[in-house]
Amino acid sequence: EGSWAYLLLFGTLYPAYYSYKAVKTKNVKEYVRWMMYWIVFALYTVVETITDLTLAWFPLYYELKIAFVIWLLSPYTRGASLIYRKCLHPLLSSREREIDDYIVQAKERSYETMVNFGRQGLSIAATAAVTAAVKASVLRYVLFGTSPSVFTNK
Repeated sequence: EGSWAYLLLFGTLYPAYYSYKAVKTKNVKEYVRWMMYWIVFALYTVVETITDLTLAWFPLYYELKIAFVIWLLSPYTRGASLIYRKCLHPLLSSREREIDDYIVQAKERSYETMVNFGRQGLSIAATAAVTAAVKASVLRYVLFGTSPSVFTNK
């Protein structure tokens, strides 16, 4: 299917270029319009991932996806603005505190995970370094008959 190319072009590249133009010209009205689009498109991408697995068999599924994305970004239908204002903004506003708390908790957990991962990495590296030093010292003893420096501190 070539529908992914159309979705990439219409759903991502076209809006990205017009978002760039809105930022460049500092056109607040267009900037807000494209921010609403990207918020809705992020939700669409999550839903699309699930529906691609479950509804891809449906006749005209890919054509409907393309039509939906064009409806979202069309300046005539203002689909993204409609979905944002009627659904997403009220939902996000009512759950904003919970979402913020969850993000803070996720950041704390990810920081703790990274610290633990770093500690484990350092421990593994130290063990590998000591093992390599012992092996090199023992190998030198076997090959050259010199006393292993690991045992004599030389």
